[in-house]
Amino acid sequence: MNPLQLPRVTALGGGHGLSASLQALRRVTSEVTAVVTVADDGGSSGRLRAELNCLPPGDLRMALAALCDDDQAGRMWADVLQSRFRGEGALAGHAVGNLLIAGLWQQIPDPVVGLDMVGQLLQTAGRVLPMCTQPLAIEADVLGLDPQRPDEMCTLRGQSSVAKTRAEVRAIRLVPKDPPGCPEALEAIATSDYVVLGPGSWFTSVMPHLLVPDLKKAIVDSAAQRIVTLNIAPADETDGFTASRHIELLAEHAPQLRIDWVVAGQSFAAQDPHLADYVASLGGRLKVVDVAMRDGSARHDPLRLASVYAEIMRA
Repeated sequence: MNPLQLPRVTALGGGHGLSASLQALRRVTSEVTAVVTVADDGGSSGRLRAELNCLPPGDLRMALAALCDDDQAGRMWADVLQSRFRGEGALAGHAVGNLLIAGLWQQIPDPVVGLDMVGQLLQTAGRVLPMCTQPLAIEADVLGLDPQRPDEMCTLRGQSSVAKTRAEVRAIRLVPKDPPGCPEALEAIATSDYVVLGPGSWFTSVMPHLLVPDLKKAIVDSAAQRIVTLNIAPADETDGFTASRHIELLAEHAPQLRIDWVVAGQSFAAQDPHLADYVASLGGRLKVVDVAMRDGSARHDPLRLASVYAEIMRA
């Protein structure tokens, strides 16, 4: 990469985790592309997906809001996108941004073109793409779902169900199987200097990217450095998993995947004395830093995370 050029970064994930990563990355570079999961089936997104047979817009909306500027106009647009209709009527609970995106898709069948139009309207510092241009579902094989039959394997279907489960997730898959990756997302990964995986719900926001065959191949084959950003603490679906186990899951689903950097919060890393050795065995470098919000919640502070990303990209 030319040291005078801004780094080109592709960040993969969904939901609040990807939003935090994007808020950090846009402070480092304007050459950011978000590649977003499209399996959400809950809330406003699930309702629009079922009614209009469209991609679930929620995670895409959150990514667009995260890439809005920090000036007055940018923050206003971000707040508008994220706001929800109140009341008890048909619109109750819908996010304004979801309706904007879904409405554009009714006029413009190409979801990428529609998202680019929203990005232009908002003057976002980057681009938001779906990982696949067709809506997907997530299925998981889980153990311990029924307390009366703790050793019985059960199947959960739906991103919202898997994300909230307290049962042990043993395997996940996409439905339909082996969907095609979004061509623009594949191109973004191929031309990136850095690819960021995580943070986010590991089974439902991060790992689904590795279940899209040509997307996984693009990540593996890319000349970019790969950064894995771990969560501040395990989410429900990975409750009890060590930091090393999170990385091991990625390696199991993409054995050829090279990891260059792992970013871990101090508290989570301290619970796993083998993390540094495990990361080194994969050829990567570990950065243990305090990137948590000061309010004690298990969320990343975008400013702290931006500092870490900037340091890695200067190394």
